[in-house]
Amino acid sequence: MSAQHDAANPSSQDALQTPGNYPVPLSQPLPAISKHIELARAMSASSKSGLFSLSRNDVVYEDEWLIVVNKPQGVYCESVLESVPQLLCDSAESVAETRTKQPELHLANRLDRDTSGLMIITKSHKVAAKLVKAFTDHKVSKTYIARCVGSAPKWERITLKSGHGRSKFGAWRVYAASDVGRTLPGGSMVRDMETSFEILSINGQGSYREPSEFKKDEANVEVVEEKAVIDGDAKKDEILVRSRPRSGRTHQIRLHCQYLGISIRGDVKYEGVYEWKGTTYDGHELHAESLSLEHPVTGLPVMFRAPVPSWASQALQH
Repeated sequence: MSAQHDAANPSSQDALQTPGNYPVPLSQPLPAISKHIELARAMSASSKSGLFSLSRNDVVYEDEWLIVVNKPQGVYCESVLESVPQLLCDSAESVAETRTKQPELHLANRLDRDTSGLMIITKSHKVAAKLVKAFTDHKVSKTYIARCVGSAPKWERITLKSGHGRSKFGAWRVYAASDVGRTLPGGSMVRDMETSFEILSINGQGSYREPSEFKKDEANVEVVEEKAVIDGDAKKDEILVRSRPRSGRTHQIRLHCQYLGISIRGDVKYEGVYEWKGTTYDGHELHAESLSLEHPVTGLPVMFRAPVPSWASQALQH
């Protein structure tokens, strides 16, 4: 079945969704299958998260103000946070410190349940406030790696600019860039969303580049105004991409991959394959790879890197 979406003829669900003068979403609604799978994944993650405890191997960086950890897939952020005190107690250097004063632990950033990678946890309210502000003001440069399935793109690098908002049905969707600032049915507004992408490999052919080399391609900026036209019958390739979100919107990378016709593998919410070449996926393959920022206390530039997950290493094998 062809997955061509016609800008002039919104689906019946979209038509129902926009009585009056509301913006029409440009990405597809949640597939029916996603509800059942998401529920099963949430239950599985609750069990896994309940048993989860951080190990020293999960720690990417630590100083007296913050600790940076590599969160595994399928674990809730809160469970990672809850297991930090035990890790600090078990650490010889921290024992004396934790006896005298319990650190005030906060999540400086959050990741979706199935997204793995870097999370910063601060050890005081003051440092937390500074870091949260840095994330909110887009002063933190982030890169992610995703393994996608779709037709191999013609571009090597692209920057997508669109709107982002919640539809009447509570799902996050892509909206036209010209709709930014308009009101949605629930009373919220369409906000701007910008993501840069670069291809690392197609069907295992490609090479890993350092995230610091990631550059925005000013010549290849696509401003989203119409529904994507995706040929559902075209050959499906495996594509490893690196992305850099330049705004911090919920499910931003997942939505933009869907719009580009290269949904993330396992991301059933946004048209990603649930089963691929005989393997069924427990979650989506998206990894928070690097964070570059000014240290909230020393002011020095720091870059944190998470180890590349196995699914990304496999995608780079020739």
